[in-house]
Amino acid sequence: MHNREVPGNISMFVSVLTMGFWPTYQPVSAILPPEICQSQEIFTKFYLKFQVSLYQAFVLLLFNQHIDLSYKDIQEHTKIQEAELQRTLQSLACGKIRLLNKKPLSKDINTTDRFTLNTSFDHKLIRIKINQVQLKETPEENTSTTECVVQDRHYQIDAAVVRIMKTRKTLAHAQLISEVFAQLKFPISTSLVKTRIESLLEREYMKRSADNANVYEYVA
Repeated sequence: MHNREVPGNISMFVSVLTMGFWPTYQPVSAILPPEICQSQEIFTKFYLKFQVSLYQAFVLLLFNQHIDLSYKDIQEHTKIQEAELQRTLQSLACGKIRLLNKKPLSKDINTTDRFTLNTSFDHKLIRIKINQVQLKETPEENTSTTECVVQDRHYQIDAAVVRIMKTRKTLAHAQLISEVFAQLKFPISTSLVKTRIESLLEREYMKRSADNANVYEYVA
């Protein structure tokens, strides 16, 4: 940290240390002179540490050279893809911790918005983490996500049935259903498990017992 002149003709030099480097001593009480109190207050306002993502850093650093930037300006300077840029700007200008001011004021980011640095920002904490904002999925993205979840659960049910049958070798239908429910942590229906069992029968991971159609046998 460089020397920083403060009112009262006091030259202040500050070293910021982590916990492991503090010397060991007994805490003492003392009343600081007004001049030092003023220096302490100036440094407290000056020193803030932000924990941000890479894209958030890209955007914030632009304001070292610019006072006012439009959405298009930021997009042009950073080349961040539109969905990520909107998510990044929303986290910086629309969240609980607003490092940027946005015009016009709204909860959404639009391509016509303009941004300035929030010079009046203040926070009681020294270290602040700026969380990313999760954008709402489009109907197409929501459908795709749902399909992926369904497919993933099919795989998990199939894997559970095969594990159980590999261990037990022979098992009645009702008992197999019960053990699958016990193993899986997400909500499933009996009809879905039955469908997956039929699929495994068709793919010859298991077969019905010749003596009892309600009993399954593992196929090695």
